[in-house]
Amino acid sequence: LRCSCGVGGGQVEAGGSLTLSCVASGSYFSANDMGWHRQFQGKERELVAEVLENGEVYYGDSVKGRFTISRDNARNAVDLQMHSLKPEDTAVYYCKADGLLLNVSPMTIWGKGTLVTVSS
Repeated sequence: LRCSCGVGGGQVEAGGSLTLSCVASGSYFSANDMGWHRQFQGKERELVAEVLENGEVYYGDSVKGRFTISRDNARNAVDLQMHSLKPEDTAVYYCKADGLLLNVSPMTIWGKGTLVTVSS
């Protein structure tokens, strides 16, 4: 699997916007559910947003109304549009894909984390 994750990540001022992109480009992997999680320093990883294969979307309570997740099933891609960013959004963000390897083996794949820093 080749995963391009965290495109658009970096540092932004509070109130600003940022977009993260993730593409699971390996033809041997068929993604079902895809989404983004984040991990604060010293904390457990938590859900940010996730979109299922059928289009159902879940958001973490702290990002509802500010973040929007979108998916392109044809290219196993998922984007996270982040608006009205707050300093408490500062974390390492990870792309996650649940699917089938070689159309047989269920597996979960995590992308490399990308750091998002929101300054006040």
